[in-house]
Amino acid sequence: MGEPAVAETAETPPTEYSADAIVVGAGPAGSATAYHLAQAGLDVLLLEKTAFPREKVCGDGLTPRAVKQLVAMGIDISEEAGWLRNKGLRVIGGGQRLQLDWPELASFPDYGLVRKRDDFDEQLARAAEKAGARLLERCNVSGPIRDERTGRITGVTAKLGDEKRPAEFRAPVVIAADGNSSRLSLAMDLHRDAKRPMGVAVRTYFTTPRHDDDYLESWFELWDRRGGQERLLPGYGWIFGMGDGTSNVGLGVLNSSAEFKELDWREVLKTWCASLPPEWGFTPENMQGQIRGAALPMAFNRKPHYARGLLLVGDAGGLVNPFNGEGIAYAMESGRIAAEVVSQALARQTPAQREVALLGYPKVLRETYGGYYTLGRAFVKLISNPKIMKLAAERGLSHPVLMRFCLKLLANLTDPAGGDAMDRVINGLTKVTPRA
Repeated sequence: MGEPAVAETAETPPTEYSADAIVVGAGPAGSATAYHLAQAGLDVLLLEKTAFPREKVCGDGLTPRAVKQLVAMGIDISEEAGWLRNKGLRVIGGGQRLQLDWPELASFPDYGLVRKRDDFDEQLARAAEKAGARLLERCNVSGPIRDERTGRITGVTAKLGDEKRPAEFRAPVVIAADGNSSRLSLAMDLHRDAKRPMGVAVRTYFTTPRHDDDYLESWFELWDRRGGQERLLPGYGWIFGMGDGTSNVGLGVLNSSAEFKELDWREVLKTWCASLPPEWGFTPENMQGQIRGAALPMAFNRKPHYARGLLLVGDAGGLVNPFNGEGIAYAMESGRIAAEVVSQALARQTPAQREVALLGYPKVLRETYGGYYTLGRAFVKLISNPKIMKLAAERGLSHPVLMRFCLKLLANLTDPAGGDAMDRVINGLTKVTPRA
């Protein structure tokens, strides 16, 4: 439905839209969901509160797991299209340095990518639009429309454009892809589980000669050297070359540590950058933009992932990998899974049959990630102790075979069927670990 020819006032009725499905949020999760729904032939509305291009806080590094999802969406990931490839991960800690190539697998490519989020998100949203999704930018969703009798969500209310014109969007299924805060989930009484891990990432960009590095770089040791004392902090730093004259430099930290609320992590990032070699140029005069931070909701920290017509994807459902803080791959994967479930559900003849299909969504997520995320929560508890983190860095980095195993585990990169001995061990662990 097109927009009205005259501006509406607060007294005029809201503009009404209808579709087979509504996706709230056009980040990686929402755009992937909308793309796969549109590919299945459904009429889908993709609602984004801002306008593209827009910035999001992120490390900008994509593992092979995320690359696979980009390929599935038909995104041009060539270097000519502005993507920078990387060969693997360089790990630094305990006085040691180790380069690990991404594993060669049947299930995933053997390279990662780097792309700034302001451009990355728009590419995915345009791909969804090209597939047939109706993308509405500057559409600020204000709340759910609920069936008074059942409490089921039947649509959303929103304000359109700079004029904040009222609008109502209706569909039999709504997908929340509105990030960690997920106001839509909260309005539907789906709250975050404070017992599940949460991370915080802060990052900025520097002009640097290291911009064309073909490895993602992680530092396993962050030191707080205030007051003339040294204290190892429970987090890790990263340096990702962007290939455009700049590097994305940041750090991640877990809320399970005593220092989580105590420290100003932007100041910790500044201190860490000041300790790095001066020839890298990570100095205030070379900083491009402010230091910005974002939450990393991990390990299913909001459930259920389906309730009363609403599905949660990506950060809204707490799908960030607790092992490494990666969110984009799981956002896009959960979007694809949600689209498959919704497509099958809407093909059923009765509401009861559709509900049975929709209730399968959390079951698929649990089967896919449940055991792995349970292992990840145990890992988070271990590394929250700086002494254990320091010991792991000092001892682990001297054993390349062990570190290759850790890379596969932390990045969740294995072949599910067959594979090598490492794959079989990791897959076995995730199968026998309780899915919660």
